[in-house]
Amino acid sequence: MGVALFHRASRPVRLTESGRILYEQALQVLGRIDQMVAMTRRAGLNQKQVLSIGFVASILYTGLPTLIGRLRQSAPDLDIQLVELLSIQQLPALKEGRIDLGFGRLRHSNDGIVSTVLHEERLVVAVPRDSALAKDASSVHLTQLAAERLIVYPKEPRPSYADQVLNMLLQSDVRVEEVHEVRELQTALGLVAAGAGICVIPSSAKQMRSDVHYCQLADANATSPVILYHREGDTSPGLELVHHLIADFGPAPFRWSEED
Repeated sequence: MGVALFHRASRPVRLTESGRILYEQALQVLGRIDQMVAMTRRAGLNQKQVLSIGFVASILYTGLPTLIGRLRQSAPDLDIQLVELLSIQQLPALKEGRIDLGFGRLRHSNDGIVSTVLHEERLVVAVPRDSALAKDASSVHLTQLAAERLIVYPKEPRPSYADQVLNMLLQSDVRVEEVHEVRELQTALGLVAAGAGICVIPSSAKQMRSDVHYCQLADANATSPVILYHREGDTSPGLELVHHLIADFGPAPFRWSEED
């Protein structure tokens, strides 16, 4: 492959960063192959229509579970497969037919993929309970985050929600003291609880931890979209039903807090 995959001089032998990425991606591919085989077998045995839905983890804290529940009620014979994928991973998955639709947060201009913004979710800042921000305000402006240690996620692949946050700060001419990249939202909030920095998250994710303080971001541009992706020209019954249910509910299922 042209890169070192192992630190052979160490005992025991350890993976390099390139090796770790290859290993993690290989596990995902193998897991996805197993899932595709299982889905194909179920479809062949049951003759059920399969609807494969990709989702980014943070949207589970919005109204996605409500929507999926209504979808199961409306079409009990529909075999719904839920696949966790980052927003950037959902686009090739749609093109390759590995998923039928997806819910993410990344705006894009990708030929053949239709994106519909369902909701602009307000952002909040998670800060340590004993920090000055926690003591002084329940609402802050982006400029007040200057000189703070910022934790962003996901670390990879990019572009991602991490870049949305960094671009938002850049547009407001805010320069933080340090940026610490981690893989997952749960890790980011755990580090905030440990006093390692602050993290900008969707307001719906506040329910994940109660041992940190959350400050509403007052800036008008402090939002993150909830986006529905699907293939252009797709008129499948499953996708049509999803569109119908979303239109029925309006934006309410994708709101969680009064601040939204």
